Amino acid sequence: MNPPPAADPRPFGGTASPIPAPGVTGATVIALIYLSAGALVCTALAATLWHGVHEPTVALAFGALIAIGELARCGTVPSEREAAPLGAAGALAYALLGECGGGPTSHGVFQVTTVVFAAVLTGIVPHVARGRGPSPDHVVRRVLTVGFAAVCFQPLYNSGELPLWSNESYYALFLLVLLLLTALCDAVLAAVMLRARTGFPYLSLLRDELRALLGIGSAVCATGAVIALAVAAAGLWALPVFCVPLLLTQLSFRRYEGFRATYRQTIVSLARATEIAGYTPPGHARRVAELSCAVGREVGLAGKDLTVLEYAALMHDIGQLSLVDPVPDGATALLPVAEQRRIALLSGAVARQTGVPPAVAIIVERQADPSYEQPLAARIVRTVNAYDDLTGAHGGGAGGALAALERLRLAPEADHQREVVEALARVLARGAQAPVRQA
Repeated sequence: MNPPPAADPRPFGGTASPIPAPGVTGATVIALIYLSAGALVCTALAATLWHGVHEPTVALAFGALIAIGELARCGTVPSEREAAPLGAAGALAYALLGECGGGPTSHGVFQVTTVVFAAVLTGIVPHVARGRGPSPDHVVRRVLTVGFAAVCFQPLYNSGELPLWSNESYYALFLLVLLLLTALCDAVLAAVMLRARTGFPYLSLLRDELRALLGIGSAVCATGAVIALAVAAAGLWALPVFCVPLLLTQLSFRRYEGFRATYRQTIVSLARATEIAGYTPPGHARRVAELSCAVGREVGLAGKDLTVLEYAALMHDIGQLSLVDPVPDGATALLPVAEQRRIALLSGAVARQTGVPPAVAIIVERQADPSYEQPLAARIVRTVNAYDDLTGAHGGGAGGALAALERLRLAPEADHQREVVEALARVLARGAQAPVRQA
């Protein structure tokens, strides 16, 4: 097991899932994906420069749309799956464009890639200048996903050999199937890159990505197809008309995500009350929440289940505020079982009064029950809380972490489920260690 790192530089409200350093295999996967995207872009740029730009007005219009979509990511909250849906829809529409105003277009896969790449770079430059630019993964995913759609559509359409173009029903069905394949391609690619960077289980990450397609992802795919069909019939004037609904959807979704971020920050502030009052060590709730979410990912939790787990982990000790005499070092894992259950029930009662979802309060109040009676999230919170308490009791450092983990392994099954303990061990082995406590 890798020794714990020094103090975590992230602020208290940072991400709920620690990002472990990628191993050699993960780095190799990322390198191969980046090399593939780089090779496609270089080939596309060379081909476009050699053959020139076909329909420059159409290319400029779609390029401007994609760039504006990337610029519109200003103020986007980090939890959004697709931070620039307008840019994604515009890029997808250009890849699926076969006609403009009733006349055929002649741009191909390479020009689509060139225009999308140039437009994305243009749109993110202001964000990069402010130090808030997207990850390079965003550009790589956009290039590869749009390239996949263009490869599937442009050669078939431009060849004119398939009879289905004369039947509108077949054409719509073909677009629908192609959109589904493109969305699946993007989800698979995103999950592969996250797996390579974090080491979390691939199927859990893929489920998360596929679930996201039902939200803003479906709006992006539908808008991209509608824009391509509208421009084919009405020309470039259809671009602003059909982009407004997606832009309004993006603004509404951003406001909703803003409310969620504020709500989470409120829970984070409540969780710090035990630290400010001196009942728990500084950073205890944050460490437990971060490591619990990492273990939750490891055992296959995703989406709302992870959110509930994070909230419960943040509030698991809030009942200590009701105690007359504080627990030494706030280490509830070292108390008798009866006292652990009493504090858990107090924490659940306080959590209910704060208005958190009932599922959160249930996990908090059942964290001290026998493991075979607990929901999975409660088992995770109990084990991770015990690990953090024991690490402090053993003095921290690599020796303290090893001793704490060994004690959890030797504990009765009723206290700590073996599967959860081993999931914690795997997470720690990858370096996803909660920040060490401050002196």
